Amino acid sequence: MQQYLTSQKILHWLTALLIIGLFALGVWMRTLGYYDGWYQTAPHWHKQIGIILLVLMVARLIWRFIKGTPKALSSHSTLEKRAAHWVHGILYLGVFAIIASGYLIATADNRGIEVLGFITLPVLFPPIENQEDIAGLIHEWGAYALMAFVAIHALGALKHHYFDKDQTLKRML
Repeated sequence: MQQYLTSQKILHWLTALLIIGLFALGVWMRTLGYYDGWYQTAPHWHKQIGIILLVLMVARLIWRFIKGTPKALSSHSTLEKRAAHWVHGILYLGVFAIIASGYLIATADNRGIEVLGFITLPVLFPPIENQEDIAGLIHEWGAYALMAFVAIHALGALKHHYFDKDQTLKRML
């Protein structure tokens, strides 16, 4: 396979938009005061979009295992191939860690998460003391770390496009 499939491209860019949008929403939510009209509404939508992201990320992983990914270009050095492998792995792990910590924040009060008004994600295990605070720190700092790796990922793609003038970025567009 030389090119990503259209379905893989759609999943990639949709998850990218959701991740960046969720980060922006999360940063904005931290500025809201208790009496702000969005104080209750924004976290609700943050959770709903986060659950949609979880579904899309699982779909990406399944699709990746079924269809594979294009091989690295022959012009890529061993270091570039390893760096790409590690950055992609960290991106996947980071997204799932942030989703898991978000789940732990939302279920710290021992109530499930209502999803789009028709299903409730259950509490999988009894909450622990300070769960919301601990998970909140992981969620917040994990999100900042994830954005750093998103930037590295994007800069790597731009490097390949503008400096190396290879097909790396074009294969995902």
